Amino acid sequence: MTKIGQLYRQGLESQLKKNLDKKDNIFVLRYSGVPSPDMSDLRKELKRHGARMMVVRNTVARRTLKNIKLDKAEEFISGPVAVVYSDSDAVDVSRALMKFVKAHETSQLQGGLLQESFLSADDVKRLSSLPTRDVLLSMLLSAIQSPISSLAYVLSAKTRELLYTLKQIADKKKT
Repeated sequence: MTKIGQLYRQGLESQLKKNLDKKDNIFVLRYSGVPSPDMSDLRKELKRHGARMMVVRNTVARRTLKNIKLDKAEEFISGPVAVVYSDSDAVDVSRALMKFVKAHETSQLQGGLLQESFLSADDVKRLSSLPTRDVLLSMLLSAIQSPISSLAYVLSAKTRELLYTLKQIADKKKT
């Protein structure tokens, strides 16, 4: 007969496995000495960016990561940790986490997983410094649009030159 604690841990493990399975971004945040209202604020901020946070025991997190073939991520699990997962933009989520870490010096970003690539804490920090998705898309659009607008300017310049020349000829004939 299984004990209630074991059933509870098995339930947590299956829930965490369901949450982490096939997620694009997974981050591990070590927190200690962080007040509960601040953790609630972090949850709200992450929810705004389409991410969720789950606090679990280390043994449950390690077992779950091993079960979903993410053995290397086990090295991130030490001390009180929270697992943050999402399918949304990783830059926004990492930016929210870095803002939280800067505000709470006792917390630390352990690392993460971005589309099956492991990230160290420094990699996550660099990821958070990238421009937002909208800014990157506008930069791409600008790069695509630049040659076309330059071509249009050059073609219209020749037309303008022809018009100026014709106007000068017409002005000459009037005088």
